Amino acid sequence: MSAAERLSDTLYGLGWSTVRKLPEPVAVRLGRTIADLAWKQRGKGVQRLEANYARVVPDAGPERLAELSRAGMRSYLRYWMESFRLPAWSAERVRTGFEAKDLHFLTDGLASGRGVIIALPHLANWDLAGAWVTTKLQTPFTTVAERLKPETLYDRFVAYREGLGMEVLPHSGGSAFGTLARRLRDGGLVCLVADRDLSASGVEVDFFGEPARMPAGPALLAQQTGALLLPVTLWYDDSPVMKGRVHAPVEVPEAGTRAEKTSLMTQALADAFATGIADHPEDWHMLQRLWLADLDPAKGPA
Repeated sequence: MSAAERLSDTLYGLGWSTVRKLPEPVAVRLGRTIADLAWKQRGKGVQRLEANYARVVPDAGPERLAELSRAGMRSYLRYWMESFRLPAWSAERVRTGFEAKDLHFLTDGLASGRGVIIALPHLANWDLAGAWVTTKLQTPFTTVAERLKPETLYDRFVAYREGLGMEVLPHSGGSAFGTLARRLRDGGLVCLVADRDLSASGVEVDFFGEPARMPAGPALLAQQTGALLLPVTLWYDDSPVMKGRVHAPVEVPEAGTRAEKTSLMTQALADAFATGIADHPEDWHMLQRLWLADLDPAKGPA
């Protein structure tokens, strides 16, 4: 394990062991302070976040983009402060910590027994939404996590999410798709963060007017299992309660090859994601390259 990996593991461990014990107002202030410090330093992540916002809000000038990136870092640290504290939240705090519009798309889909796939972008706090599903809706689900380095850090994330009631599969290894398909055929729920392709072999989509790649998994699972595919977007407002919207189902096209159907369905997901991101850009925590034009290292910061 490298020194940087050991440091990352130690810092996350301190977060889960220390921040979770803080009173909520103290944790909120701490998160905002760290966010503002990181924003002022203008490291690569902040620069990339601002560059991504420039595509989402194309008419924004430098001052507006700076405001957005500052708000974006505060939102990002709110995610982390909440996540560090979630294991210590009471069931009632989790149940009242999230409100969803058009929830009937999800509850009706679950009641039908056909299996449901929720696909989300990196908006607000998807872990809180997941904890709400397992606590308020009393519905377990399966998800996939990127393998982080060091392995001990990945293990921390898996243990954290399993403690919230999720079944977590590793993104690598090749067996995740088959397990997800089995869960869906059994009428289960699968939740996938799906706005960034980790395989470099995703589906090309038009995203805010430029080509990007997004994972094919949600569309392929829906085709193979007959499960309902639902985009979900999340956001914060000035209250302690996170908000969300369940979008209308993405249907499997009646005609076309599997690749053609996958392309159309993934584009529909991208369009739903874009709607939520455009409405609440500061809550989109995309500190990495996403658009194809940015994947060349010479184009700018990662």
